Amino acid sequence: MLTSDQSAGWIGRSMEQNGLKELTKLTVHGVVADPNTETQIVILRDERTAQVLPIWVGAAEGNAIKLAMDDAPTSRPMSHDLLRSMMEHLSLAVSKVVVTDVKNNTFFASVYLTSQGTERAVDARPSDAIALALRNKSPIFVTANVLRQRGGNSLETWLEKLGTKNTS
Repeated sequence: MLTSDQSAGWIGRSMEQNGLKELTKLTVHGVVADPNTETQIVILRDERTAQVLPIWVGAAEGNAIKLAMDDAPTSRPMSHDLLRSMMEHLSLAVSKVVVTDVKNNTFFASVYLTSQGTERAVDARPSDAIALALRNKSPIFVTANVLRQRGGNSLETWLEKLGTKNTS
């Protein structure tokens, strides 16, 4: 069980303790291949303002997110399916996922778990957090600071700069 006594990073800390008060809800708009690298780009979007937040992830991670978006069955459970199953057996629920920070082009995220009325945060890579959120039908948020630093206003303009329009 997660406790507030844990001191490794953000593990076990509440949202208020983490200073995350201004959050914007995002949806996964798509995953595109970066034509310049062998990575994938997860495109998160604020449906109210159409502002986008692109996050670069590895090919395997991008594929896991695509599978979760499509609710595609796999012949064997993926790591995120294992986590979801373990959490169900332990009576833990993913209440939300938050993209919390970006430093030196590296994004950081937290998965918020609830059990018996208590919510705690666990550090995660954004790709894992997003894949887990999609599998659990949990909302995805971003801090105002990250959105200010990395968000953009036009998906079409951003994709044109990237050189692709193929979102899937």
